[in-house]
Amino acid sequence: MAEDINQLLKVRREKLANLQEAGKDPFVITRCEVTHHSLEIKGNYEELEGKTVTVAGRMMFKRVMGKASFCNVQDLQGNIQAYVARDSIGEEPYKDFKKYDVGDILAITGEVFKTKTEEISIHASEVTLLSKSLQILPEKFHGLTDTDMRYRQRYVDLIMNQEVKDTFVKRSKVIRSIRNFLDNQGFMEVETPMLVQNAGGAAARPFDTHYNALGEDLHLRISLELYLKRLIVGGLEKVYEIGRVFRNEGLDTRHNPEFTLMELYQAYTDYHGMMDLTENMYRYVAKEVTGSEVIRYGEHEMDLSRPFERITMVDAVKKYANIDFNEIKTTEEAKALADKHHIEYEERHEKGDILSLLFEEYVEEHLIQPTFVMDHPIEISPLTKKKPDNPEYVERFEFFMNGWEMANAYSELNDPIDQRARFEAQEALKAKGDEEANSIDEDFLNALCIGMPPTGGIGFGIDRMVMMMTDSPAIRDVLLFPTLKSLG
Repeated sequence: MAEDINQLLKVRREKLANLQEAGKDPFVITRCEVTHHSLEIKGNYEELEGKTVTVAGRMMFKRVMGKASFCNVQDLQGNIQAYVARDSIGEEPYKDFKKYDVGDILAITGEVFKTKTEEISIHASEVTLLSKSLQILPEKFHGLTDTDMRYRQRYVDLIMNQEVKDTFVKRSKVIRSIRNFLDNQGFMEVETPMLVQNAGGAAARPFDTHYNALGEDLHLRISLELYLKRLIVGGLEKVYEIGRVFRNEGLDTRHNPEFTLMELYQAYTDYHGMMDLTENMYRYVAKEVTGSEVIRYGEHEMDLSRPFERITMVDAVKKYANIDFNEIKTTEEAKALADKHHIEYEERHEKGDILSLLFEEYVEEHLIQPTFVMDHPIEISPLTKKKPDNPEYVERFEFFMNGWEMANAYSELNDPIDQRARFEAQEALKAKGDEEANSIDEDFLNALCIGMPPTGGIGFGIDRMVMMMTDSPAIRDVLLFPTLKSLG
């Protein structure tokens, strides 16, 4: 088998060499004036019948029948058949065409017509080889089925699997829809550093690097938060960024070490304002991308048209685990409760951490319909405003769908004294071995001392949103080039 493939590859290179010797090197061609795409022709046949068009794409099929042949060309939109006859394109070009291989990239110019079987096609008057394929595509009817190989050779995956191409077209549409929605809300898109001295704004372990020119160790950002809030201090009242962030963590169906995050901050509002924005944005994006406010993901149907449920974390634990955490007064009582329910925790964990662990264990899987889980314990929320009537909890929510966390939002902490105390508590956790704890960011504290207005902020996982909008089972299915272990 390997010998057969090697022979086929050798033949392709010999064909290229022969073309080059004959002065027909496809790689010297620099451009092609494409007039139409495949689905455009099929969708406008009545208008285009008998008109001359030029399409370009990859030849996916060829059937030679003496003096006339058929081939199928695949472009961005889909594919279209071409009828290639010797008498129409000329004897010498037809000889060349018969030697072209599946996988070659062609330009076909000709008139639009229907065959006897009513298939919309192009009657070629000219065929140009734009690029010679020196590798063999997977067998068409089985496609590229090896999942690992699909991720490693996404370019082949996109050629062989139309549904994969459709997923990434939808991904682009998701991001474009988010931008359109926020632009219409008066938000300003900005860019902030990826290389940072202090990787803060989230509970995550950063990637470390070294900047030779300055002789300094730096980190890849884990969040967009602290720089965007500096811009709120600077008077940019509505800002957002869509960008890559990097977290040195494991790989699974919902996690990739580099992923796309969208964070936005709005002055003079709070986490209730962020709930309203989230609800409206998700409806808008779903309608733009899927055509409906009802999304199907796997076995679940999620209705975005109805008001999203809003429930506190304490009430959610009470609802799904029948545990009233309001009765727990101390960390010791919380740990005893965790022991009773066989919930694993670390020695450093406090009362609020135990509530979060109970929530993860008993509640998350039930949150299929769009749900805002509000009012988190202060121990797990170092950048969030306390609730005035209950300072053990903060004005924070996480947005859930399909049992997944989709977004995380705060009424942002703008008290620099309180923020310093929270940072110091995080430093103490870091000293105890918590690699995900935040460090003190003196410049950010200085910005807060200048004065930040009341602000609502939120972070959206774009990849998970795309998974939801495309019914994709794993995050790798919505990342063009996911992180993979080297084959070497």
